[in-house]
Amino acid sequence: MQTRNVVPRSLVFFVAATIFKIGLRIAKNVAAVIIKIDENVQQGLRREMMLAVPFRRAALRLPAKPAAVHINSRKIPGIMQLLLIEKDQPIERIDSAERLPDSGWLWIDAAVSEPAEPWRELAEKLTGVRIFDAHMTDVANETHPSYFDNTSDYEVVIFRGLSAQIEVSDDKTVRAAPGAETHHSPINTQPYRIKSAPITFLLFPRLLITVRPEEAPAIGAVRTRLMTNATRIPATPVELTYRVLNAMVDRYLELRQPLTDKLDRWQRNLLDPRRPFDDWHALLEQRIEIRKLEHLCEEQRDAIQEWRDHHLEQLSDAMNVRLSDLLEHIARVLNHAQRLEQTAESAVQLHFSATANRTNQIMRTLTIITAIFMPLTLITGIYGMNFKEIPGLDWHWGFWVTLGGMGLVACLLMLFFRYKQYTRGTGSSRR
Repeated sequence: MQTRNVVPRSLVFFVAATIFKIGLRIAKNVAAVIIKIDENVQQGLRREMMLAVPFRRAALRLPAKPAAVHINSRKIPGIMQLLLIEKDQPIERIDSAERLPDSGWLWIDAAVSEPAEPWRELAEKLTGVRIFDAHMTDVANETHPSYFDNTSDYEVVIFRGLSAQIEVSDDKTVRAAPGAETHHSPINTQPYRIKSAPITFLLFPRLLITVRPEEAPAIGAVRTRLMTNATRIPATPVELTYRVLNAMVDRYLELRQPLTDKLDRWQRNLLDPRRPFDDWHALLEQRIEIRKLEHLCEEQRDAIQEWRDHHLEQLSDAMNVRLSDLLEHIARVLNHAQRLEQTAESAVQLHFSATANRTNQIMRTLTIITAIFMPLTLITGIYGMNFKEIPGLDWHWGFWVTLGGMGLVACLLMLFFRYKQYTRGTGSSRR
């Protein structure tokens, strides 16, 4: 009788020890997963806080040496040029002028890198007006914002346009002339660097002076069209100024599609559950560049609006419509930049919401597993206690009945969780 009882008791102890080891291993794995999830959540919170820091934090990071992306770059000779513009006549380039023409007007085009005294003295000889020193200082200031000022003799319009090169911190992106296709490498996630430079317009009744960077695509495009008779000759300096400003604003409109495509790729990467998004510095820098574009557009709008209000009673209906169209183009760029910034912020918030949702699904799965094993662990613990008299311990079928009961409890709990829909959606995080 004792020999028959030794085998079931030893077998029960062996199975109980095995189940205990398995439960201990499962508990260790569950603890490791929970710790890993907590680390991911904390890291996500740190990234979210990083996106909320002021913009001066980005200045502490030294960016890689950027490559250049050319957009319609026309390099104009740096020597000052004097053009005679007459109605219904081809534009004539002249070497010098002693006075203003009897019909038509003159256009002095100079680079900001050239000495300013030659064209300043020429303007004084032609008009009898000496440009103020304060305005000359503004002309030489390459960081001056867009603005409008006027005197009793002339007007000053400073308008910041896109530089001839837009820097991208990755040589995998190359953009050609406007209308050409932009080729992006799948690994290119670096932001567009928006560089701007001011062009100064000094408007006299029959004289226009433009002071520009050496590379000024807008002025180069307008001059090419005028020299080839591809467009109507402007009747006044104001009309030519409008054409150059319109060309400068059109270059801002060309930025909308590349910026939209880049943010769309970032959105897809943010919501991709298969790989974590770790390009937060580039996303922060792109938001800074978009904010810079907003500030540029606001300054441009204010300058053009002041210039228009100054001429409101003198402008013809056609010119008033053109300036309204120019303001509308600036507003389109500004609205698009604001939408891009909101899109970037929404994508970040959606990323953290998706991350929290996946974390909740993982925790729900682990909770269901724990709830199923808890009663099984309880049964194993009861039959593993060191007492001589335990009901069913000496029964020949006790071990198999216990295992069957434990399996039945696990199945009932699983059915209960399914009935309550606790297991619904737990597999979506693995997709």
